[in-house]
Amino acid sequence: MARRILWFSLVLAPVAIGIDHTSAGDVLVFVLAAAALIPLAWLIGEATEHAAHHTGPGVGGFLNATFGNAPELIIALLAIADGLPDVVRGSLSGSVIGNLLLVLGFSLFFGGKGQLDRFSSLLSLGLVFGASLLFLIPSIPSWEGDPERHSLAVASLPVSIALLVIYIGVTWYSLRRHRELFHASDEADPMKAWSLKLSLVILGAATVVTALVAEALVGSIETFAHEVGLSEFFVSAIIIAIVGNAAEHGGAVVVAARGKIKLAAEIALSSGAQVAVFLIPAVQLLSWAVTPALPLSFRQIEIAAMLGATAFVSLVLLGGQSSRPRGALLIAAYIGVAVAFFIAGDRGD
Repeated sequence: MARRILWFSLVLAPVAIGIDHTSAGDVLVFVLAAAALIPLAWLIGEATEHAAHHTGPGVGGFLNATFGNAPELIIALLAIADGLPDVVRGSLSGSVIGNLLLVLGFSLFFGGKGQLDRFSSLLSLGLVFGASLLFLIPSIPSWEGDPERHSLAVASLPVSIALLVIYIGVTWYSLRRHRELFHASDEADPMKAWSLKLSLVILGAATVVTALVAEALVGSIETFAHEVGLSEFFVSAIIIAIVGNAAEHGGAVVVAARGKIKLAAEIALSSGAQVAVFLIPAVQLLSWAVTPALPLSFRQIEIAAMLGATAFVSLVLLGGQSSRPRGALLIAAYIGVAVAFFIAGDRGD
């Protein structure tokens, strides 16, 4: 049933693109574009999974990491080009926090009691913690003066390179392991996989359409935030971060509800780590081609939220056990972060 709804929801993409070229208000455009990104993100995920069936876990892990983050990456690059650096940083930090608290929280809540993989969990949390500390290098100087100054973008370069090296050296094993766990639990008949050619065609088409929908979304952010009385930071860190990951978030929760809590936790935590050590530095490096280059000058509240989320999740998962109360605690913590982001408003308010 859920798959049928997602397939049917793909019609929202052309509707959102078409509405964007009319005189309709930006609030309607933002809502339609945000809704359209959910099935598109799911379709990209489906295509990468089917392609990985033919390429093996190594290349499959690369495809998953690259195209699985395509909606967030496209939104980020378009927002940089539109001069919305705070929106970019907000959506990226919000994605890390959302995976750690919201997705993992719902996974534990719907999965109930179970045993988690402590090694994998600690590895992902360690990556996020280390990345958050590295972000302090360009962030601390940005708390005084212009946070978008070029010197901070230059200072972000070695941080980005270091994170990508860590990603290649440490996360590759985790990605392969995640894919093996996924296939081991996949209930579908392997013979039903799409052909490699069809998978790549769908992947390419979905990515192009996602870029068009993301362009409409980014172009309507400022007006939407103003019209509904929310800060651009809150819209990016909460709404866009959730929408960009919605399909994967839902997948993790469904897996947990089926009793595969270990795999669900792996998806949530490794997704958060991927954003921190792969997507954020990738966006920063690619931003040099878009210009102006993006400084990784996160606000105090973003750094505090990422470090706090990492510490809190580590405490909750200390015993390597899953339970509904633990999930409820993580969801409550996310609500607390969302409230803090709402109060914080935009930078300089």
